[in-house]
Amino acid sequence: MAKIKLLTDAASDISPECERELGIRVIPFKVTMGDETYTSGIDFDNEKFYQMLDAYDGVPVTSQITAFEYEEIFKEIYDEGYTDIINVTINREGSATYNNAVMAAESFYENNPEAKGKLTIYNIDSESYTGSYGYPLIKAAGKIKKGVPAAEIAAFIQDYVKNCVIYFAMYTLKYARKSGRIPSAAAFVGEVMGLRPIMRIHDHEIKTHTKVRGDKAVIPKIIDLTSDEIIPKTPYCIVYGKDEAVRDELAKAMTKKLGYPPEEFFQIGAAISINAGPLVVGAIFKSSKP
Repeated sequence: MAKIKLLTDAASDISPECERELGIRVIPFKVTMGDETYTSGIDFDNEKFYQMLDAYDGVPVTSQITAFEYEEIFKEIYDEGYTDIINVTINREGSATYNNAVMAAESFYENNPEAKGKLTIYNIDSESYTGSYGYPLIKAAGKIKKGVPAAEIAAFIQDYVKNCVIYFAMYTLKYARKSGRIPSAAAFVGEVMGLRPIMRIHDHEIKTHTKVRGDKAVIPKIIDLTSDEIIPKTPYCIVYGKDEAVRDELAKAMTKKLGYPPEEFFQIGAAISINAGPLVVGAIFKSSKP
């Protein structure tokens, strides 16, 4: 009988509650700030990290999940009697984590030849960040309970991430400037003029899709962009940072526009907030024109 394990990294922004209730294993990232190294989900939660980020003058650095770590995890899961591992990782263009997982699978079978034919490992590059792969993993957990085969579940996740789009706004350019995501001069001018970039995330890329002037213009623009592109009547999710009021404002306005509420909420963790800052909001959905 098939026994399927869902595996991902902390940049999926799956909540600790979902991790526990759905049995999804989330591998933490290590974050270095000066001389100190911390582990996400162990040394800090999201709220504490936002405070740490505000207080730190430098640029925190996240460490990739290594091939050695993955191989150890694959062995643990195999020893627990699982027949399939579906592992979905952060965008391979933003981290070596996916490539390390692929190398680890090869090494695992070399070191454990008896596992061939007993354990299948599906490594999937999310091509993106946050709930764009957190959401299909949550849905995959429900499919496992219904007895859907692993190959079908992996295909479902692969299809979702390939067609998923995020429109994502930063209310401050401070952190993007510090991390180098936006050149200092451009970030300074943008702040002075009150410009808020609306980023489109899809197919491994983060692009500035448009800019709006002032905070009040952010949510209406995200709604317009999403409603124009979402596959009608399909689920969507809200991504946000430390401001729950902004999250609720977008959810209310999206519900009014589309006629139904968001299915999930994803609060960004360290991997995303290091580059975007904690003041963000966005929509995640399956696009009709990816």
